[in-house]
Amino acid sequence: MRSSCFLVPQLALHGVASLQIQDIWTTTWDRSDLFTYSQPTIDFVTPGPIASADIAIDDSSVYQTVYGFGAALTDSSAGLLNDLKTQNSASYWQLMDYLFNATDGANAAGFSYIRVPLGASDFSTDAYSYDDMSGDTSLNHFNIDVAPSDVFSVLKDIMSINNMLRVHVVPWSPPAWMKSGDTMDGGSLDSQHISTMASYLLKSLQGFQSEAIPVYAISIQNEPENSNPTYPTCSMPVATEAQIGIALRTLMNNHGFSSTKIIGYEHNWGDAANYPVQLMQQAESSFAGVSFHCYEGSVSDQAEFTSHYPTKEVYLTECTGTIGSDWWSDIKWYMDNLFIGSITYGASSGLMWNLALDGNGQPTLPGTNSCSSPGCRGVVQINNDATWSINQEFYAMAQASKAILPRDVGGPWGQRIGVSVGGSHDWALVVGAYVTGRVSSTDWDRYSIVVLNWDDSSSTTWDPVPVEATIEFRGMQATYTFPVGITTLWWYAEPN
Repeated sequence: MRSSCFLVPQLALHGVASLQIQDIWTTTWDRSDLFTYSQPTIDFVTPGPIASADIAIDDSSVYQTVYGFGAALTDSSAGLLNDLKTQNSASYWQLMDYLFNATDGANAAGFSYIRVPLGASDFSTDAYSYDDMSGDTSLNHFNIDVAPSDVFSVLKDIMSINNMLRVHVVPWSPPAWMKSGDTMDGGSLDSQHISTMASYLLKSLQGFQSEAIPVYAISIQNEPENSNPTYPTCSMPVATEAQIGIALRTLMNNHGFSSTKIIGYEHNWGDAANYPVQLMQQAESSFAGVSFHCYEGSVSDQAEFTSHYPTKEVYLTECTGTIGSDWWSDIKWYMDNLFIGSITYGASSGLMWNLALDGNGQPTLPGTNSCSSPGCRGVVQINNDATWSINQEFYAMAQASKAILPRDVGGPWGQRIGVSVGGSHDWALVVGAYVTGRVSSTDWDRYSIVVLNWDDSSSTTWDPVPVEATIEFRGMQATYTFPVGITTLWWYAEPN
């Protein structure tokens, strides 16, 4: 989808008064709009009285770069997607384009961040690692091809659509023979295998490299404070993760992976003040940052980490939907906590759990209790008749993704900027604001806002109320009425 609006930055209109909002994406509470594009013309004019809500943009305050939104390509997700490809290739490619096409102006979400388990997870057919030969400390039997081939073929398909894709890999468990109890399901890593585990992770990176899949980031252990005997997990104390990180960083630097990030923690908000802080205290130079999951604590807990390490990166890498939950309630929670909220608290990504599952939250690892009834929901539902549908997780992430994708081929990603909401109706709007730079210094930057209007009066009586808001930018003002739902809009202006 390309339109005349994309010519705006090329025009010789260098006065602030020429600023216009011309691009809007909308998802409404009643689904009358679902990631729907429109192209009004809304001028920034000389300021008048503020509306009931007043959004003030402060583009002098520039924060972290946002690297993308997405989900995990589990074995289950990859298998379902590959089955769809086999049964109905045209439908498969239509879905993949809608999910991952990040071309400026495309009618697509542009998801650009994928998390991939190294070996089995609770969404695999069986528990396996890349080296299940007991006692193989030299890793002579390491073989990444024991993973389902679907994982690599689907990843390559995604990369053929989106060459900006960031792949983040992480094991759910070390090989069983490295652990207490000789099982992948629960337990902990034996300390004698710390260096072996670092070598295992290096070989994992080399395995992805052999598949022509570059890895953006690697984590040491998924959910290191979780030891569950029903699926691959591993309890890993801070000191152990720190030692593996230090050893792995050296190995990576010596084997051509110096630009690949090591991201620590990979667990819930609730312990943000402890585990990730202690990890940095012990191995700060080895880790680019830490990542969080949503299952315990609150999004504001991210500040418990960033207040100690403001220059370290933060990622939000996992949260799952639940089958049967309310569509609009989910949308509100996701935007407030994840796709606006987590970014506001410093995150550079926003990811859900499974990219694709069937309508029953399957397939799962036999015997796992990780997604008990009614089950986890994927971003996409793949049906037995080779059809697909997209869930509320898609719409929430798609609205956020549109705000930060590069405007130019090879150009920078969006950065969070300052924003505040005032007025008598300030409580009704949750807002994230971003600036996306340009390749050419003569082109205008793109400024975007993602706005959740959650004024549905659901605490008393159901009464969804559109909110008229003024938008303040560099001494000028635009006015727009936000429907109950999510709105993403943008305009262009000279670099600040």
